[in-house]
Amino acid sequence: MTDATVSSLGQIDKAGATDALFLKVFAGEVLTAFETSVVLKERTRQRVISSGKSAQFPAIYQASSGYHTPGAEIVGTQIAHNEVNITIDDLLISDAFIANIDDAKNHYDVRSTYTKELGEALARAYDANIARNIIRAARGAALFSGDQGGSSTVDADADTSATSLAGSIWAAKEAMETKNVNVDSDNVHAAVKPAQWYLLAQEPTLVLNKDVDGDGSYSKGTFTMIGGVEVVKSNNLPWGTDDSANTGLPADYRLNMATTVGAVFTPDAAATVQLMGMGMESEYDIRRQGTLMVAKYAVGHGPLRNKCAVEIKTA
Repeated sequence: MTDATVSSLGQIDKAGATDALFLKVFAGEVLTAFETSVVLKERTRQRVISSGKSAQFPAIYQASSGYHTPGAEIVGTQIAHNEVNITIDDLLISDAFIANIDDAKNHYDVRSTYTKELGEALARAYDANIARNIIRAARGAALFSGDQGGSSTVDADADTSATSLAGSIWAAKEAMETKNVNVDSDNVHAAVKPAQWYLLAQEPTLVLNKDVDGDGSYSKGTFTMIGGVEVVKSNNLPWGTDDSANTGLPADYRLNMATTVGAVFTPDAAATVQLMGMGMESEYDIRRQGTLMVAKYAVGHGPLRNKCAVEIKTA
């Protein structure tokens, strides 16, 4: 009996590896999972570099003014300059190894699930590290003499009371405005965990009452703004944890946030520098009789303008 001629779906132009085209699907799934799981990336500053170990963000502080005496020479005044350097962290990876024998015995496909999990693992780390650096900004000092640094709002009931938490969001926005941070645009955000978000969503006087221009819907379980601040929720936020001794994190990211409930910030609060974007490698290892899959990126995060962040905490 003559053997059938197999038309390999993953082969390029009927030659070479029979799984070459399949890898592109894998890469796309990882990228999609990563992008849909990150909520803080587009709400902070991003910069891409092609080489190097860090990126510089120049900072310029405000000019001064004064009354002129007739006849006096105008010679100019000094404007303060500074810089913020953000260094690229080590390569962050999420990996999985599938043994040939297990793949053959298994009765369902796991690779698409694995790709989603790899992307989401990197997304959780990405979001959490941005959040840590927003808190670093809130706890940071001023960049210039005469300017102000970040700040915090202590609210003992912020984690259990919607009205108290909403009041702290208002207070945080006010704290930034008193430091000459532009809070009149739509670029002020508050990041909270789901428990606090649902507290706010169920409080009709805050987000549902149309008489006070509430934009929420109780039936749909949605709302967007409180006092002109966009409220976003994420399980990726490391609020309520003490990472001060977590050696699995870069040293600068090790913070005690055991009492942190949320953060209010503008995009200038923190920045991310990307050296290597989200990528994927997959290779069959004949020596180990299996396929190794690795999702990876190389980025660095850091606080940018400290006065653009406010930490909300219970103590």
